[in-house]
Amino acid sequence: MSPPNLDERIQIDTSDDDSLFETQTIANSNISFVSSVRDYSYENGRRYHAYRNGQYPFPNDEEEQDRLALLHHLFKLVTGGDLHRAPIHASTPRRILDIGTGTGEWALEMAEDYPQADIIGTDLSPIQPNWAPPNCRFFIDDAESDWAFSPGEAFDYIHARSMNGGIGDWKRLLKQVYQHLKPGGWFEVQDFEVDVYSDDGTHERATAVTGWLELLRQAGKKFGKPMDISPKVARWMAEQGFANITDDIYKCPIGGWPKNRRYKEIGRVGKVAILEAVEPYTLALFTRVLGFTYQEAQDYMDKVRKQLMSNSHHFYTRFHFVYGQRPFDDETTDSEAS
Repeated sequence: MSPPNLDERIQIDTSDDDSLFETQTIANSNISFVSSVRDYSYENGRRYHAYRNGQYPFPNDEEEQDRLALLHHLFKLVTGGDLHRAPIHASTPRRILDIGTGTGEWALEMAEDYPQADIIGTDLSPIQPNWAPPNCRFFIDDAESDWAFSPGEAFDYIHARSMNGGIGDWKRLLKQVYQHLKPGGWFEVQDFEVDVYSDDGTHERATAVTGWLELLRQAGKKFGKPMDISPKVARWMAEQGFANITDDIYKCPIGGWPKNRRYKEIGRVGKVAILEAVEPYTLALFTRVLGFTYQEAQDYMDKVRKQLMSNSHHFYTRFHFVYGQRPFDDETTDSEAS
């Protein structure tokens, strides 16, 4: 387990040379799940979900599944291998829910780590594998709609990851999460800030990258699904009534510039992860919301990628692992809370 490292200044390796070859090697080593798909819509050469069409602005094709698998790997690198930060080990959880499960990798690994628990993953897209351990199941569902679980199906732990830009009403979502947790149960949100930083100020020269991120935040707000939720979740959870709230923040380098070997590995994977995220984050939001043509969006993305590939910017972003507990003395039922 690796502790949060927000206050650590990461030393720079002046001899590092991240090559495009290294970047492609990491990306190509990733293995994607085979989709069990039904219906899709297509736009600008990418495939999107058809269920609740248009409500989620990111693709669900095999290329995106590869990216999500790489992102899952990066989350584990950041924490030193942990799937969660909430202290659920001692409580022997019996029911665990993963909302926005994506390819289902987190849920599948949790099923192995907690064989006594029933793991349920929900998502808009049916891109989870056909095979799964007997204690892991997947369902097509919209986390923003009324959940179908009855009061007797409350969970010991609910998890959400990478929901930036995917939720319109976070306060409503948190209310549903709270209602579907057992007293003493935990909720955890894992996400990263849609921003880049540097300890030496080099990120300020990367105007294409910082401008791109600002446009993403503007587009998310206009679309009704905010992108900049990570620093706000803890406050929203407190307003909903959660207790024992913690926001563990990790610096995640972007690029092989760190001197520390572990941070260098994280940075190289982080660099591929953000390069792979440029197109899926940009295309729909820029063309549907900001009025870019397809070619204008492509030209902008080329400028962003060029700056991300440069070794002269010592970028990092911040990963937030926010978790809180429904108080043990709160016995309010779903119907009473509504």
